[in-house]
Amino acid sequence: MERIILFDGVCNLCNDSVQFIIKRDPNGHFKFASLQSEVGQKLLSPFGAEKEMNSFILIENDRIYMKSSAALRVCNKLSGFWILFSIFWVVPSFIRNFLYDIVAKNRYKWFGKKESCMLPTPEMRKRFLE
Repeated sequence: MERIILFDGVCNLCNDSVQFIIKRDPNGHFKFASLQSEVGQKLLSPFGAEKEMNSFILIENDRIYMKSSAALRVCNKLSGFWILFSIFWVVPSFIRNFLYDIVAKNRYKWFGKKESCMLPTPEMRKRFLE
């Protein structure tokens, strides 16, 4: 089963999150593409979400998960204690996503922005779909 994470390729927080996931995903459950890339846009197209640039997105089993739901699903597959974040599934999604949206809205101001998408290292490149 392929799990694809789509992320804002110019956002420092998002890029750091991808690095974080890769380090804690030794089994390679996840592949990655930036939302801005041609690949990312093609993956979003069947879901009608091509314009969705303020979200962390997981595509899994031909379903799309966004925002906090995507993040929690990813945590379930990471090594270490990250599965404990599953407890947050009890929090209604409108509350989780309200908090998510505050961070997403301010991510460039708080964490900065790159001029272009990150270039993965050679060993990481196999995890990227671009």
